[in-house]
Amino acid sequence: MFATTPLRLVAVSAGLSQPSSTRLLADRLAAAARERLAAEQDRNVEVQVIEVRDLAVDIAHHLLSGFPSATLREALDAVTEADGLIAVTPVFTASYSGLFKSFFDLIDNTALTGKPVVIAATGGTARHSLVLEHALRPLFAYLRAVTVPTSVYAASEDWGSSGDEYTDGLPSRIRRAGGELASAVLGRTVSGASRTPGLDDGEDAVVPFEQQLADLRLD
Repeated sequence: MFATTPLRLVAVSAGLSQPSSTRLLADRLAAAARERLAAEQDRNVEVQVIEVRDLAVDIAHHLLSGFPSATLREALDAVTEADGLIAVTPVFTASYSGLFKSFFDLIDNTALTGKPVVIAATGGTARHSLVLEHALRPLFAYLRAVTVPTSVYAASEDWGSSGDEYTDGLPSRIRRAGGELASAVLGRTVSGASRTPGLDDGEDAVVPFEQQLADLRLD
């Protein structure tokens, strides 16, 4: 029997085009996390995707007036109340997009304390993959969220690639990140070490989720 309260995953996609590779990456990460959560516990799992593009005017009005529209308020509440968060941005000038940053600027810097987050980005070239470490991870550290070890960057050439003997392909990285988010949501080690390691788990170091929370509260 399913528990009455479902687990809630929220994916924030800041893609501008339609269709959007940023939205596609958000959907695949959410599906990977949902699949792992469904396999490891008996609660329903709900997924909500927030398209920041659709909130652009509301975000601008809020920044000017200090008052969010009902639609924007619902989106912000969904993010802060989620059990797990997926944040995906396209890369502009070697960083996250302005629209992505403007949305998260509206969230109080304690509202995401201890919340498990997967960070991800899309771009035209792999040269910008370090945006995850020098821009997104510090942003969510400031917001006191707990980012899982695996971040996912998808360059144009990654779509349709399965990797090679030296590197993981995009599907493998998505599965690993989704599994880590699921484990963090369930309060287990973020690398999923509480279960039998699988082929997609790689050699990531095991950091207990509880230890990440303890470290977070020290700063």
